[in-house]
Amino acid sequence: MKVFLANIEHLEALSVLFDQYRVFYQQSSDLDGARLFLKNRFEYCDSTIFAARDGDQIVGFTQLYPSFSSVSMKRVWILNDLFVTFSHRNQGIARLLMAIAKQYAEETGAIRIGLSTQQSNHAAQALYESLGYEEDEVFHHYSLRLQ
Repeated sequence: MKVFLANIEHLEALSVLFDQYRVFYQQSSDLDGARLFLKNRFEYCDSTIFAARDGDQIVGFTQLYPSFSSVSMKRVWILNDLFVTFSHRNQGIARLLMAIAKQYAEETGAIRIGLSTQQSNHAAQALYESLGYEEDEVFHHYSLRLQ
């Protein structure tokens, strides 16, 4: 298993996985939309994507978005997406992707990695907690839906 920093050359394979990821979260399949979304992320350099490869096949990815903490005046990474194909689950790939994300965050001087997951996604919660992630008990997080 190899984890690497993905680039535009990996767009087609990543688009398929990204579409599967969205379907997992009850969205309609939209491979063209997934491809365009990821293409824009690569072209605008506004996310970092790490991918896991098993032989010639990309079998998982994580996508990080940059942010900042005004209080600490430091970089923060938002781990927005983590996905491993169903055929490759329970093989440590998600853990490997999380480890490379942590290493990258440390190398870029980040103060923390933030993430969220569905309340019903107990497998992801168990993974995050096993890696030292803690549920925020200090701040309430809110969002305003615009569309």
